[in-house]
Order: sequence, then C-alpha cells, then structure tokens
Amino acid sequence: MGRYVARRLLQMIPVFIGTTLLIFLMVYALPGDPVRGLFGDKGGSPQVIAQLRHQYGLDQPILVQYWHYMKSMVLHADFGTQIASGRPVTDVLGDAFPVTLRLAGLSFLIEMVFGIALGIVAGLRAGRFTDNAILLFTLLLISVPVFVLGYILKVIFAFDLNWLPPNVNDATNYNELLMPAIVLATASLAYVTRLTRTSIAENLRADYIRTAIAKGLPKRRVVGIHLMRNSLIPVVTYLGTDIGALMGGAVVTEGLFNIQGIGGTIYQSIVRREGTTLVGLVTILVLVYLLANLLVDLLYAVLDPRIRYA
Repeated sequence: MGRYVARRLLQMIPVFIGTTLLIFLMVYALPGDPVRGLFGDKGGSPQVIAQLRHQYGLDQPILVQYWHYMKSMVLHADFGTQIASGRPVTDVLGDAFPVTLRLAGLSFLIEMVFGIALGIVAGLRAGRFTDNAILLFTLLLISVPVFVLGYILKVIFAFDLNWLPPNVNDATNYNELLMPAIVLATASLAYVTRLTRTSIAENLRADYIRTAIAKGLPKRRVVGIHLMRNSLIPVVTYLGTDIGALMGGAVVTEGLFNIQGIGGTIYQSIVRREGTTLVGLVTILVLVYLLANLLVDLLYAVLDPRIRYA
C-alpha cells in the first residue's frame, strides 16, 4: 500500500504540471488586457500601462511567466497578486475557498446519503412501483435547470413558508447554506441514485448473492455486507470525481444565493480578465481532483478485499 501511494503521488507531479500549464495557456489567451481594464473607458498613458505590465510580469513571454508562477507557488506558496485590488491571491483564496468548501461539503453529504438510500430502495424493488417512482423523481431532478430549481425553492421555502433565508449572509451558518446546498446537490443526487440502483439490481442476480442466501444468511447481512460492498464501487468512483465538480461548478448556485465563494470569484476573474487569480483558483481545484481520485482508489480495497495494490 505504501509503495502504491508513493507511486501515485509521483505520478501526480507530471499530471499537475501538464494541467496547470494548459490552464495557464488558456487563461492568458483570453482577449483583452487586465492592465488596460483598470483604467476603464478613460484609458491610461502608455508609460503607466507599460510600467504596470512590467511590474506584474505581463511583458514577458508566456512560458517565462509560467516558470515564475510555478516557482513562486512551489517554493513560497505564492499565487501572485490580484491586479485590480492589489491583494495577494492567497488572501483571495483564503476568503473564497472555505465558503465553497462548506457549501460543497454539505451538498456532498446530501447527495451521498439520500442518493445511496434512494438507490438501494429502488434497486431492491427493481421493476416495482417504488422503483419507477424514484426513477421518475430522479429524471425530474436531472431535467430541471439549476437556476429554475433554485428560484422555485426560494419562492416556496423562503418567501411563502419563511422556513429558510433567501440569501446567504453568513457563510458559516449551515442553516443558510442548506437551500443552496440542496440546489447544488440535485443533479448529482439523481445520478448517484440511478447508479446505485443499477448496481444493486445487477448484483442481486449474481451467483455470490444466491450462494449467500442459500447458506441461510440473514437478509440484513446479505444486503449490508455482500451486496453493498460490491455495489458501491462504481458509486464511490462517481462520488470521488464529483467532489471537484461540486467545488468548481457552483458558479450559478453561488450567484443565485449571493454566496462569495470560489464560483463567484472565478466568474468575476473571467469578467475582469484576472488571469493570476483564475489560475490560482483552478490550480487548487486541480489538486482537489487529484487527491480525491487517490482517495477513491484507496477506498476500493476497503470495499472489496480482493483488490490488492502492488
């Protein structure tokens, strides 16, 4: 296990370099100059613009900029400086990342608990009314756009019933984060439900389940140990990759509920052409994806003892 983890960590290095380089090239290929954008319609003198471009290193070749960026990030944990405000990008990350982490964590908990539970119920009753009702419900969740669902929930639970606040004023208050977390988790919850249902229904017909039943094992043990551990492997794979998607895909949800997290910061960085901030945020998301994939691979051995790592 230790060798496998060490080898996977070493494999992450070229993957991380390749993805960050690709992101860096795409971001700095965006049209427009962030320095000129500071002056708005009035514009600035060519001398001042040239001085600012030199100060932020924007007058250097793009590969040289990438080299300095990676060196500062690896050696000093320095992601650069935000051009518009002059704040270090690490401060921007420190403000936005915990907010989205709480939102994504709550969304992940909702989709995992309710998605797996509904999938188990549907899989054990495959072809019956309960199964069809759950599949119809998940189809509805997949079909409704996020902004439409968010607006509906705000009207019902915030304005009509007054159960939940319509916007998030305190990002540390999980009561305020509950409604946007539900909105963010809906599509993933539907996919987890369908994936769990399909896996449960297929494994119910497997020979090892028939053998366990023929041995007279209690149904709770057959379902809870033999059936679940094998059926959850594809579900865990999806959940692992969805962690990064939840953190990076919250742009619409955060805008709808006035949440100042990574999603809103990424959107503002694109609008303002803040390449340094955007690269720093996406770099953190890349690290989240890589670590989540490693964790998923390690969980395989926990779910299925037959899996061994060389």
